[in-house]
Amino acid sequence: MKISELLKYLEYKSFYGDAETQITGLCADSEKISEGDLFFCYKGKDHDSHDFARDAEKRGAVALVCERKLDCPLPQIIVNSGRGSIATAARAFFGFADKKLKLIGVTGTNGKTTTTFMLESIFKTAGKSVGVIGTLGISYAEKFVSPELTTPDPIFLHSIFADMVNCGVGYVFMEVSAHALYFNKIAGLHYEVGIFTNCTQDHLDFFGNMHDYAESKKLMFREGRCGYAVVNTDDALGRELLSGVKNAVGYGLKNPADVFAVDVREKIDGSDFVINLFDELYDIHLNVPALHNVYNAMGAAACAKILKIETDDIAKGLKNLKTVAGRLEHVAKYNGADIFVDFAHTPDGLEKSLQSLKKFCRGKLYCLFGCGGNRDKSKRPIMGGIVAKYADLCIVTSDNPRYEDPYDIISDIEAGIKPTGRRYVTVTERETATEYAINLLEKDDILLVAGKGGEYYQEIMGIKHSYNDNAVIKKIIG
Repeated sequence: MKISELLKYLEYKSFYGDAETQITGLCADSEKISEGDLFFCYKGKDHDSHDFARDAEKRGAVALVCERKLDCPLPQIIVNSGRGSIATAARAFFGFADKKLKLIGVTGTNGKTTTTFMLESIFKTAGKSVGVIGTLGISYAEKFVSPELTTPDPIFLHSIFADMVNCGVGYVFMEVSAHALYFNKIAGLHYEVGIFTNCTQDHLDFFGNMHDYAESKKLMFREGRCGYAVVNTDDALGRELLSGVKNAVGYGLKNPADVFAVDVREKIDGSDFVINLFDELYDIHLNVPALHNVYNAMGAAACAKILKIETDDIAKGLKNLKTVAGRLEHVAKYNGADIFVDFAHTPDGLEKSLQSLKKFCRGKLYCLFGCGGNRDKSKRPIMGGIVAKYADLCIVTSDNPRYEDPYDIISDIEAGIKPTGRRYVTVTERETATEYAINLLEKDDILLVAGKGGEYYQEIMGIKHSYNDNAVIKKIIG
């Protein structure tokens, strides 16, 4: 693509250089430049990539997008926001592949991954070609790309869209994170349906307060972004969206909704209920447990029905989903006890999972968990208090300490447990803690290993060490 072609789509203040320069790629990381790339410069939290323009030139960049004129001989497109221009440029460079796909976006604190997997199962059952983008990676057309970010950065995202089109994909179910919305990584995308699951405490290290965090979620439903909005009416922000967004429909159990469930029968290995799907009644069976997955199923069902999927295929698709990696996943039985792994890393997510397991626990309920380093510290004592409320014993350990001292993180968690007087132990090394917890188990007990879910690493001092809760548990029990 020539710069002159790209300029048709970019909002820019000025241009310097040869507009006939050929661009063969896009890049926003100077260390990953390939010959022929257009390099994007912008000021970030810790670094200003304008400082790396010369380095990008040496590595093969042929032009720059920047926020100010630089002392560099390369052609330069001057824009108001370098970061904000990436998505627009990527859409154009990859031929607006997103327009050839039916996009469905899922946002919310918890439930995004499970909802996208439910949608994938429903649409595959209906004979559709689909792709999934989210926390557990990217999958489509027998391809799988390992996860990096919940919502990929725009250049990679649009390259994936282009390949999906080439592979004949029709529908794409993607998780849309609060950070992606804040940084407008999805600029220009139109979603057939946007689903809102819930808004509870998370990412306050970045957003600072719940108001600003909620405002970022609302960006998903700004004018023109979604054809339909499917929102949880049992969430305060969901009710606000229902009354303020065009073409919004609601799902829930406690408040009036277009889609709701009755006769809910929860079991340790799933749930049965009757769904009222826009006044059509149908029996639903889920193989994934917990009431919060009934909510996820209702959101997925509402979306599918809006997109003209037959109710029979919706029910079969939900039933066909056997598990979602690391989402209240039953991974083993040991000594007559059940062991679950869950991604629950927020106060609300952890409480919902513990509430669900407590209903079926005839012995003791154990919970092993930790909190991530260099993230929202305020949720640590809250989560400690939640575990103390529901579990007979908490085992507090490490979970991606990053650049923090694991002992400091554990101490923050302890501050929420100690006032309750409940029993707990601390074991800093996660695998040792897991072995300790497993050795406590007796018949009818339940162990919840929470926080990491399907992750395959433990991040310590900038290094991601290979680690997976599921694999460690199976190794310990042999």
